[in-house]
Amino acid sequence: MSEGTLLTDVKGVYFDLDDTLCAYWDAAREGLRKTFEALCSDLGTPAKVIGHWATEFRAFCPTLKGTDWYGTYLQQGEPCRTELMRLVLLRFGIDDPARARILGDRYAEERDKTLRLFDDAVELLENLHGTFPIGLITNGPADVQRQEIATLKLERYCDHIFIEGEMGRGKPHVEVFRQAQAAVGLEPHQILFVGNSYGHDIAPAINAGWRTAWIRRRSDVPPSAEGENPKPESLPVGAHEPDLTIGSLSELIPLLSP
Repeated sequence: MSEGTLLTDVKGVYFDLDDTLCAYWDAAREGLRKTFEALCSDLGTPAKVIGHWATEFRAFCPTLKGTDWYGTYLQQGEPCRTELMRLVLLRFGIDDPARARILGDRYAEERDKTLRLFDDAVELLENLHGTFPIGLITNGPADVQRQEIATLKLERYCDHIFIEGEMGRGKPHVEVFRQAQAAVGLEPHQILFVGNSYGHDIAPAINAGWRTAWIRRRSDVPPSAEGENPKPESLPVGAHEPDLTIGSLSELIPLLSP
């Protein structure tokens, strides 16, 4: 089956947000650098402080959904940002929650100022707007994701927006995809999901019966990644292949022509 034939029946498209449509990890990396450069000169170089932040991030964030922090995280990003910065300061022997709050707030501000849509995302969204129902399914705190959406002016493109913090659950939960499908009123095979994470985006969309396009970007590496030359996520051994694996969202334009 050719790629063109594969997407013939697609009548609606949902996107992931961070590092699918926008360069979130690049913005996070730059936000951390600017924050630590401006406010942590007493602790060493920004790279040194980012290294400690990365260590604490790897310990704190992956298990957050199984802790008492999760209910707070769904509504507001600030408390978890502050706690992470508090843990970073403790690594330097500093117990200062007020300073941690200042660091967390500055990081959020600097990250948001740096956040941009990828050029290929703008091209694809402009091409699809008014032709297909367009939706967004994104994980993260309600306030943070709404701020990102406003910063990137995505409301003008999106007919439906589903945010983990507003739903009380996020990807890869099956109910998220069920609600998104009901919103567009299409059959599963008529929906294409475009995302950068295999585990959170592609695998659950495949399980929901949707078409899938896995966007692979070189920049899709978090500041918390370990190793000298960390690489983007690989396809898990034995996992189902996505319908499409692409390096640019622009590759979808000729495949989604009405």
